[in-house]
Amino acid sequence: MKKSSMLKNIVLSLLIPAAVFAVLEIIAVSKGVKLFTNADSWKLFFRAVANVTLTTFALSINLDSGRFDFSLGAVSMLSATIAGTISQQANLGPWPTLGIAVLTAALLGLIHGLVYVITRIPPIIVSLGMTLFYEGCAFAFTGGKGVSLVTRRDITGFSQIGNYILLIAAALVIIILLFDYTRFGADYRALLSGQKIAVETGIHEIFNALACYAISGALMGMVGFISLANTGSQQMSLNFGSIGIMFTAFLPMFIGGWIGRYINKCVGILLGAVSMALISLAYARFDTASSVQSIVSALLLVLFLIYLNNEFAILSKFRSKKAVLS
Repeated sequence: MKKSSMLKNIVLSLLIPAAVFAVLEIIAVSKGVKLFTNADSWKLFFRAVANVTLTTFALSINLDSGRFDFSLGAVSMLSATIAGTISQQANLGPWPTLGIAVLTAALLGLIHGLVYVITRIPPIIVSLGMTLFYEGCAFAFTGGKGVSLVTRRDITGFSQIGNYILLIAAALVIIILLFDYTRFGADYRALLSGQKIAVETGIHEIFNALACYAISGALMGMVGFISLANTGSQQMSLNFGSIGIMFTAFLPMFIGGWIGRYINKCVGILLGAVSMALISLAYARFDTASSVQSIVSALLLVLFLIYLNNEFAILSKFRSKKAVLS
């Protein structure tokens, strides 16, 4: 790739997060506030980047294959509940607790995948059932009381910028290696391109699907631990109360898909997560009501989808006007 082409791709990749930061900075100046004022604001930003990046990876892995998964939040909650309880009883440190959360969540994802491949029920229906099941398991596991580790300074002390960057980097490298440089990743892409042809060539569709569910679960285990370490507790949710976490991943996923034209899609998702983290930070700095946050986030998603759906027509009109002016 030529240097000029590479530079152009980098600029286009950074366009959305740079534009988001510029707009938010202008609004902040008009309000007389700063987006980044102290260490806490930076910690909030990097925690949001970590949560959104990991959740978006977990969502996109199955969604790209046509498997819509509502259970991500429930997997996160149940794995954090189990890991937190074990950590409390065995007095484990943050890294062993994180390991338990990841392994537990991977197992929960694998169980979900097994239910799907055995029953052959549409994945969206299976995910709804597994969501209710996992929420109920978490509630029963603690008697509805949740898990409290607020006195465990070693666990709550994990909430540091360096640890968030480490988790983001580790997840990014592992996902890129798995899906871009392994036989598993090649099979995954082949199944996306043409499932029937891929299966006829000898690709094991069931194994690939189960692995996707397990990897997605492991990522949500990391999200669950981040939440547990940040608040020092894990509260219970029932009746699909855990679903909300997945909606934070839709806009970064679409942004990542757009940026993926110019750079690696996983890096694009990370840049999309950075954009969302900036918006989340702005909500906090501007004291935005939760109802307004929901409306603004929904509008941003709809507007971006409208642009993606009409991108060719919009760019054609822009080029034609540019040609007339010149």
